[in-house]
Amino acid sequence: MTYGMLIDLSKCMGCRGCQVACKQWNDLPGEDTSVGPDFTNPQKRSAYTWTTIDFVTAEVNGRTVATFTKSGCMHCLEPACESVCIAGAIKRQANGAVTIDHDKCIGCRYCQLGCPFGVPKYEYDKPVPRMQKCTLCYDRISEGLEPACAATCPSGAILFGEREELLKLARQRIAEGGGRYIDHVYGEHEAGGTAVLYISPVPLDLTALNTDVTTESVPGFTWKAMRQLPVLVGSVAALSLGLMAYSRRRAQLEALAKGGGEQ
Repeated sequence: MTYGMLIDLSKCMGCRGCQVACKQWNDLPGEDTSVGPDFTNPQKRSAYTWTTIDFVTAEVNGRTVATFTKSGCMHCLEPACESVCIAGAIKRQANGAVTIDHDKCIGCRYCQLGCPFGVPKYEYDKPVPRMQKCTLCYDRISEGLEPACAATCPSGAILFGEREELLKLARQRIAEGGGRYIDHVYGEHEAGGTAVLYISPVPLDLTALNTDVTTESVPGFTWKAMRQLPVLVGSVAALSLGLMAYSRRRAQLEALAKGGGEQ
């Protein structure tokens, strides 16, 4: 059974309660907010900020339209991060959460490159760095609780439940909204489908959502590249061994030649 979240952007008021709850539950440290236009909020997701509220303004028909977008891991049905992880550290769990096993993570950052949503982040300040991201509060949902962000949201903008039920609710809200929402459930097909879904009262290009992501399963593309990795690594290793053997043999010949000259 795949669980997920439905985020209704028409209800999000940008309070950042979800961001604070995420920090508190996952014991994530605070970050420097002394730079940027908003001095009270981290500007971007990082290894220590897994959820952000992204504020976007745009001019539409002569008026300014503003939207708040809760951004974080989309928990793809077919995660690109899992498909490119050479250490087998990333796994999509049976309940839909995509998690990282830090006992296996080697910090190679392939997941960061493979994710179409730019989610996994690197611990640049650690001597032994790992990748970090939202876990859909896997520890909470495994015990029958909601993710911390959903449990905290005061406006009901974040709903947690079974993905199929959330899809039905999203379509119902769009159909009964009297034109309040655009006719699109973001995440239903994006990147092959995600566990985190969005409905929006404004065109998606006026939100912080990635509207350029393909609707096809991303691992279908990443595997084409990853299949070449063993060949590439093997070729580099063979070349390195060949160069080492050549250098060693050349040194031996030079030593023999030098020894012969001295006689």
